[in-house]
Amino acid sequence: MVFIHISVIAVLGLLSLGETAPLSSCDSLIQPLEIRGPEQLLGKWMRVAVSSDHEEAELLQAFQDSYWMRLTADNESDVISVMGALKGFGLCFTLTTRLTLVNNTLQQYFFVPGNVTLLKTECSDCLLLQTQNYIMGKTYDNLILMSKRQTVTAAEMEELQKQADCLNLIRPFSLSFDRGQCPEPESPGADVIDMTPLFSGDTDVRPNIIEKILNATGGLDNFLKRVTDATQRLQRNDQK
Repeated sequence: MVFIHISVIAVLGLLSLGETAPLSSCDSLIQPLEIRGPEQLLGKWMRVAVSSDHEEAELLQAFQDSYWMRLTADNESDVISVMGALKGFGLCFTLTTRLTLVNNTLQQYFFVPGNVTLLKTECSDCLLLQTQNYIMGKTYDNLILMSKRQTVTAAEMEELQKQADCLNLIRPFSLSFDRGQCPEPESPGADVIDMTPLFSGDTDVRPNIIEKILNATGGLDNFLKRVTDATQRLQRNDQK
């Protein structure tokens, strides 16, 4: 599944991978979950943990405060509408796309090609997404744990670690909602920037989006300060 942050990694290369878990345990840890229909996926889901095959993934998260997505039924029975809401630099961005169910896999054709397989997890209120995205001739693999909650437990992280090892991915990291999350776009007074037209190829909206970002942050200097603050926050975390 292509989330807003996925487009950022177009310039990144594949780096070192994690250690492989024993094959015997991997057979049960990375079993695909049968998708009987879109209805089992619908609702609002919070992104609480991520593992990837590129080490820059955690760096990218420093520029994201939180992310959630809402999956809704489409007019076509095998299609799911995905609205993602990303909070970053104190701003809220939304992006809407569609996923098509094909042979127990969700296919992404819009923005960046990719596919999503659901894996089994002991977390009862979670979706564990194994995603592949194809960017500039390269394949990027991720494990993304989505939950109805905003937090992940130690046991859930331990299971995710084992699953990541089986797939040769780097050590998973949890994501915090401490800096808040975006409101529903339709809620009264919601201040969100819809990126869908821009990602759909409508370059005419670019100046308007840039203006909205600068106005919301109090100008270019303040926006750059938020970028600097996010970078420094990441550096402090690395030193702990």
